[in-house]
Amino acid sequence: MSSENNRLNHTTEPAHPEPLRRVRAVHTATTITVYQAYSPSLGLPAARDGRFPPAWKRERMTWIKPSFLWMMYRCGWATKPDQERVLAIEIDRTGFDWALRHACLSHYDPVVHSDRDAWKRQLHASPVRIQWDPERDLCLKPLPYRSLQLGLSGEASRRYADEWTVAIRDVTPLAHEIHALVARGDLTSAAALLPEERPYPAPAGTPGLYCPAAA
Repeated sequence: MSSENNRLNHTTEPAHPEPLRRVRAVHTATTITVYQAYSPSLGLPAARDGRFPPAWKRERMTWIKPSFLWMMYRCGWATKPDQERVLAIEIDRTGFDWALRHACLSHYDPVVHSDRDAWKRQLHASPVRIQWDPERDLCLKPLPYRSLQLGLSGEASRRYADEWTVAIRDVTPLAHEIHALVARGDLTSAAALLPEERPYPAPAGTPGLYCPAAA
């Protein structure tokens, strides 16, 4: 399937249906790109310096999203308060895979957990939480398959900020440009500007990738 067709799949249901859950991202042999949105007071220094500033609270849970359009849904195309700067954070794949291997689902799933108490124990011990939320199209409507969110806390949050981060770019202008095209109804041009996200080879055992019958 061509790159253009892959992008247009964000506006309509794919000709070849996606699996219920899959990690899709911009990635190279050594890095993967995730997205976050911040206030200008945090986002601008991070993009300028290529690293998170001291004001970035490493002791708090932070959520990263490999899906550009899910990030647009979350931040309202960079219009929501304290989410006016969208950052593309390129991180080391070894660190990302470590996070997936040390993750716990953010919700109880009887297919994965023997009982709720076992899930609660795992959730308490894990530095990473996984959520699978509906992917979004260019109009930010939900699609019938899901994308990954990773919540990093404790060791994972610190390593993300200080070890795994390779580069940080401010992609707010891109978000605004795509949004303007969508608002004018030019979905083809908007789709052509989307980051080209491809299936990512997540480690075996990544929570939630078993694709159950029910979402």
